[in-house]
Amino acid sequence: MLASVQQPHSPRQDGVRVPTPADPSRAPRRTGVLISVLALALALAAAACAGGGTTTATARTGAKAATTANRLEPLASTPRPKLPVTVDSADGHEVTVRKADRIVPLSGSLSEIVFTLGLGEQVVARDITATFDQAKKLPVVTRNHDVSAESVLSLKPDLVLAERTTGPDEAMQQIRDAGVPVVVLDPAQGLDDVGTRIQAVADTLGVPSAGRELTERSEDRIAAVQKNIPHEEEQPRVAFLYVRGSASVYLIGGAKSGATSLLEAAGAVDAGAASGLKTDFRAITSEALAKAAPDAILVMTKGLDSVGGIDGLVKIPGVAETPAGVDRRVVSVEDGVLLNYGPRTDQVLQSIVDQLYGKSGA
Repeated sequence: MLASVQQPHSPRQDGVRVPTPADPSRAPRRTGVLISVLALALALAAAACAGGGTTTATARTGAKAATTANRLEPLASTPRPKLPVTVDSADGHEVTVRKADRIVPLSGSLSEIVFTLGLGEQVVARDITATFDQAKKLPVVTRNHDVSAESVLSLKPDLVLAERTTGPDEAMQQIRDAGVPVVVLDPAQGLDDVGTRIQAVADTLGVPSAGRELTERSEDRIAAVQKNIPHEEEQPRVAFLYVRGSASVYLIGGAKSGATSLLEAAGAVDAGAASGLKTDFRAITSEALAKAAPDAILVMTKGLDSVGGIDGLVKIPGVAETPAGVDRRVVSVEDGVLLNYGPRTDQVLQSIVDQLYGKSGA
């Protein structure tokens, strides 16, 4: 479950369970051939997430690139944490947070929430996936996506925020054994998790009212984007492809990839999920692409770059034969923000809408 706040000595309140990882770079271990494919993708995704930049792509040939700002917009007023609080961590521990002066969030998504709540000055380190401008100068305490316990502890944190998928387990236990409170949250899976996740972080930091304010702002902005989505006669079918050309890693997302909710919010159909793929990812085959029959393809920006842009993407077996490949209809969003489901999700959604429907070139 997500961390849910309790004031000291109050009865336990149940948190909200968020489904499996949204970020393919943190996909769970699986058996068979897919293990090695996803393991390789994991290492490559880490390098991709380390880069900064903005969301850029063209959904139709000649369209002007849509962009997502890489600088966060914190709340107007800086909240004052009211501590201590006791929270239920998603790893089954009950954790009392007494101070939040030196915070180490171990994912880009959690860092983004802390900074946007207005508590960025208290953050002393970052995960490799925290690529937004305000975090760039902070020391990195992860190698690829593995936490360095020594690096974390050297910064003398009084609170560590982590995902259920953060590891290795030995490093996390070393941090706990050193007496540092560690609060674990389940990764977000879709738009419905935006507010829940923001509030869970805010409650953990002792700023619940700021969490409510940021939740309302985020949900209002998402709703505003959705109001202006064109209503096409047939919803476009969009396949989410996870590609890393330098290592020949080509995966198609299914119902548990994390992209379904975002695509549906953009007025589209997740082609992979609709074709019957019930898991997170599977290796791309011509048959799988033919069954998905996407009208457009969603990729991460650095993944698109790694295959040589749209020209290289359509050379992947099966892509050129899809409606998306024929029309060269491709949408790309920055690796570090696409599936965060947080304070910038409205910008991600707007970028997808602009690219998918060609509005950015209007």
